[in-house]
Amino acid sequence: MSVNTPVAAPLAPHASAVARRPRHWGRFALPTYSWFVIAYLVFPIIVMIVYSFNRVTGGLQLVSFSWNGFTWQWYRQWSNIPGLTSAFWLSLRLAIVSTLIATALGTLLAIALVRYRGKRFRGKAGFEQILFLNIAAPEIVLGASLLGLFVTFNIARGFFTLVLAHVMFSIAYVTVTVRARLAGFDVALEEASYDLGANPFATFRLVTLPLIMPGVLAGALMAFALSIDDFVTSNFVSGSSVPFPVWVYGASRVGTPPQVFVFGTVIFTVGIAFALSSLFVSRKKV
Repeated sequence: MSVNTPVAAPLAPHASAVARRPRHWGRFALPTYSWFVIAYLVFPIIVMIVYSFNRVTGGLQLVSFSWNGFTWQWYRQWSNIPGLTSAFWLSLRLAIVSTLIATALGTLLAIALVRYRGKRFRGKAGFEQILFLNIAAPEIVLGASLLGLFVTFNIARGFFTLVLAHVMFSIAYVTVTVRARLAGFDVALEEASYDLGANPFATFRLVTLPLIMPGVLAGALMAFALSIDDFVTSNFVSGSSVPFPVWVYGASRVGTPPQVFVFGTVIFTVGIAFALSSLFVSRKKV
């Protein structure tokens, strides 16, 4: 009489190799490096926010990087610096106007680049190269060329030229962002809308635009951020209209008032709020 003794099945070669493999240090290197990069980028912003609450003990109300105590003084006196408040509101109006124009034009251009090919869109490859050249070109080249253009045609520099310049360098970013969203768009949804009797405008408003809205919002946020903090191009074409970054650069040669940190903190906070809202809309659409 024989007794059958269960025999354990041998482990597969690859399974035993995985079990014996030591935990490699490389799996921690990339996350650690990423956190260091994030800290490097965020640290100046944290310093700005912290020192917007720093008390100034000297006679001149200028930024001091020695901690003198917590205060709300600069937030209560945010409008006490001549020229700073008007420069900030000018930058805000400029960013809103240029973002609206660049988002509308960039969205339509992205749709055209995705939908139309061959004879329906002659010069499509040239348009694409111009967009990427716009992104790759140094700002000082864009600013100098725009200045030469405005001087040649005797166009007075001011808010109008600022809007033209900001739309010019923002539209490419909006187009690329919206185009990426359109890459996976199902055209059958639009065809179904046409079959149900909707005209092209109603189809775009009720079907296309809601589906690509996360990309449109992302492009608009990028255009707004590029506009409100642009210095190089604005410095060339601003003329008598001085936006916030140009004003801060001029003030920094003498001394930066603490209210600059207050405005910077507000801009950063609002930008984070808009980014979180865009993320919420994107997840809701998925």
